[in-house]
Amino acid sequence: MATTEKKYDFDRVVRLVLTVITVIGGIMIINYLSPVLWPFVLGFVLAYILEPVVKMFMRAMRTKRRIVPVVLTLLLLIVFLYLIFRYLVPSIVAEFASMAKMLVRYAQSAIEIPYIPTVVHDFVREHLDFDKLSAMLTGDQWLNLAKQTLTGTWSFVGGTLSVVLSIVSWLLVLLYMFFIMLDYDKLSHDLKGAIPHKYRRQALRVCNDVTDTMSRYFRGQAMVSLCVGIIFAIEFLIIGLPMAVAFGLFIGVLNMVPYLQLTSIPIAAFLCVVKSVATDCAFWPLFIWVIVAYCICQLIQDLVLIPIIMKQQTGLNPAIIFLSLSLWAYVLGFIGLIIALPLTTLIISYYSEYVLKHPNTLLAKQRTKKKKKK
Repeated sequence: MATTEKKYDFDRVVRLVLTVITVIGGIMIINYLSPVLWPFVLGFVLAYILEPVVKMFMRAMRTKRRIVPVVLTLLLLIVFLYLIFRYLVPSIVAEFASMAKMLVRYAQSAIEIPYIPTVVHDFVREHLDFDKLSAMLTGDQWLNLAKQTLTGTWSFVGGTLSVVLSIVSWLLVLLYMFFIMLDYDKLSHDLKGAIPHKYRRQALRVCNDVTDTMSRYFRGQAMVSLCVGIIFAIEFLIIGLPMAVAFGLFIGVLNMVPYLQLTSIPIAAFLCVVKSVATDCAFWPLFIWVIVAYCICQLIQDLVLIPIIMKQQTGLNPAIIFLSLSLWAYVLGFIGLIIALPLTTLIISYYSEYVLKHPNTLLAKQRTKKKKKK
């Protein structure tokens, strides 16, 4: 009996060593092949994001063949991007150019706003380079930034990257995305089949729980954030706030992380100050209207958008939410902020189910819905 235990312990040590060597070797291989893998990974992520649209077209057309729904999805994506670059981008560039002029006037004007000490304005002028900031907001600067982004994204492809290589890299991403979308179901099935049979059932259960929780949260939160950004943009346009569309959509992006949109209030106050100085309008009425806009949008979000779009909430205490955001942001940075809530909810659910042996309603509902769909 003692000999058997010793042999088993030795076997476990060997397996552990081999596992560690395999993981380290896998990381080294992935790092070495990253120039080739990144276009595939990005194409897979884009295909995953567009998969609900493909499924929607398949249900509408009542077909199991994916070629036509995939083509329609790509056409819809092209139309969407065209509308953005045709109407939204020029509007945002014009807003930035207008803001640049206002900043120049703000820097050159004497400032007297009731109840705001001149020390505040002196502090802002001392710590902000308005010439550099206004230059960054010009249209030419944004065009140069776009060119650098398009040609510099794939800097790992080669030492000296040319425009031709950047175009080829993006074409690779689109090709990967197209072919992955065509065989998305088959690829998912093959990936599941690659898991050893001994661990397949438990591994697939965990993967399905993670995928369902993450996708449900991200898709719902992304839709809520998009609606919030559009509402803020419309409100700021009505109020007449500088950079209304760009700033409103920026708040929508911040809304992906709970409570992070509140950090935009100081920026809104600064925009109100700049406009009041540059256009000789009253600061306090403008700022009050901005606060009213925040309150209205928050009410719409809490009473209409979240109940309709999100439906099922995480149910976390606000203190736990703040702790979760802090911990995951410290560990993973901004990505940690985004995945903090669904990941924390999943960890608590597993702890409740497997450690405390309490039935977890959230995971049970997700699994029941998935079985009904099948």
